[in-house]
Amino acid sequence: MRTYRLLAGLCLGVLLPCVAMAQPAASPTAPVTASDPATVKAAREVVTQMQGDRTALLNAIAAPMVGMMQQIGIKQQDQAQVLVQEVVMPTLTAHYDELLDIQARSFASALGKDDLQAIAAFYATPAGKRLVMAQPQLAQAQMAGTQQWMQSVMPEMQTKLTKAIQAHGWAPASQAKPR
Repeated sequence: MRTYRLLAGLCLGVLLPCVAMAQPAASPTAPVTASDPATVKAAREVVTQMQGDRTALLNAIAAPMVGMMQQIGIKQQDQAQVLVQEVVMPTLTAHYDELLDIQARSFASALGKDDLQAIAAFYATPAGKRLVMAQPQLAQAQMAGTQQWMQSVMPEMQTKLTKAIQAHGWAPASQAKPR
């Protein structure tokens, strides 16, 4: 079960930035190649359009943040909610433009100005706006599908992991000796 949680967390950690936010997450340690200001501006427009309403997006992540607080040790849901409302959400809100800047630079390093302008034009259409509105629902469906998929492959993966650990002569974590 521990392996399942670890693998599911890793998979969701990789997928959620793309699914829930619809853009790649930038590593704080990996600098993004600088692009010309016009390309970065076009990228910022795309990222802003893809995010949709800032308040709605931030409000949508409040509930998962309560769960995160509980995972890090704040077991009482009411206490976790207070911390999310008093600390987490104001901090995320205050730094939201930094996220948009990081994402814009990432987009600008991967796409040219013409492509970014075309993407922005799409997001300005009714279909683009509907896509933005549907993204939370799509993200939930993809997350549920990913969890279902992980559950279906987990028995096979656990068996193979056990065999690989044994083949390498490594002791499973439950049998490891304390240092």
